Amino acid sequence: MPATNSLKTLVVSSTVLGLGGLSHAMASEGYTDDVVRIGVLTDMSGIYTDLSGEAALEAVRMAVEDFGGEVNGVPIEVIHGDHRNRADTGASRAREWYDSEGVDMINDLSNSGVALAVAAVADEQKRHAIVNSSSNIGLTNDYCSPYVTHYTYDAHSLAHGTGKSIVEDGGDTWFFLTVDFAFGIGLEEQVSEVVREAGGQVVGAARHPLDTTDFSSYALQAQASGAEIIGIASTGADAINAINALAEFGVTPEQRPAALLLWYDDIVSLGLETAQGLMLTNAFYWDANDETREFSQRFYERTGRMPNMAHAGNYSSTMHYLNAIEAAGSDDPDAVSETMRELEINDFFASGGYIRPNGRMVHDQYLWEVKAPAESEYDYDFLRLVTTIPGEEAFQPLEESTCHLLDND
Repeated sequence: MPATNSLKTLVVSSTVLGLGGLSHAMASEGYTDDVVRIGVLTDMSGIYTDLSGEAALEAVRMAVEDFGGEVNGVPIEVIHGDHRNRADTGASRAREWYDSEGVDMINDLSNSGVALAVAAVADEQKRHAIVNSSSNIGLTNDYCSPYVTHYTYDAHSLAHGTGKSIVEDGGDTWFFLTVDFAFGIGLEEQVSEVVREAGGQVVGAARHPLDTTDFSSYALQAQASGAEIIGIASTGADAINAINALAEFGVTPEQRPAALLLWYDDIVSLGLETAQGLMLTNAFYWDANDETREFSQRFYERTGRMPNMAHAGNYSSTMHYLNAIEAAGSDDPDAVSETMRELEINDFFASGGYIRPNGRMVHDQYLWEVKAPAESEYDYDFLRLVTTIPGEEAFQPLEESTCHLLDND
């Protein structure tokens, strides 16, 4: 990989359109359009803006800059767009980018409905998509493709992290507060399966619309269920509002809320007083070791915030994609896909990570507990490591995948 201290000129477009005026050097053999173009398709204006959005874009830009701004003499360009949490908008933008804008790879893809829709377009167009901000395991099952990589986390790893640990600790009966779209429903289904396999019982669920502000009625339903565990199958502002409502209206002393996808940003928003004791499975924590701290400090200097696991995944996956292009000597999608699956991933995000034939990037996951206020010794010191979950245990066994690329007979 080119050294960071020899950065070349980086062409970065801050808009989706307006690329026609860009001048390019003579085409390099093995590369299309004289440029490697990466599109960051994310939530820039809605409920997941704080979890992905501008910070996800900045993580990709950091990776491109650190790579040197070009690969094998071909410039790298980053553009971005807002999918507005609509699957049809995401699919339309992806098709436009692939067809007309010469985008080689789309990254981030917050919102599982959007991610599934874009994955279908990527497979159709034979262009790459890397998912870092969505959980639905359909991406490595019915929606799998040689061109789609599910990188940071998924519903299976969350269920077998947080869900399994709570059941083993005695949380036998569950009621779910679930956001009513692909992400929440998939997460509820995954955790329900884990609960039942462990001998527990799911006593009910309440589905709420995306971007709900008033959770009082849902909290009362959770209280009336009598369940020991209230599983919050949502994320972002919905998860924060649900946790606050349960504290204010809902749970009895015999009931415990369990956030099934709690982001580091959510803990910052909730504060340690409210979030203390919550268990969460995450692929990355800024304060885990010297390497994570070095990246996170640079990210903080650019964004004013510590990175979450999706930001770290966007950086790592972009770097892996560019390494594969460099090694393949081409941006040909098939050659790059094959090389991405051959190269091991060793960086601050993953040690010994690798991509399975169905597109699942396998790496360790971590179960964390939110510290009490008195335990926090410095700014952003919020999490304590409970256990490391090896990648082969965290993610769906390959033989259980329904991906058409596999021969599981």
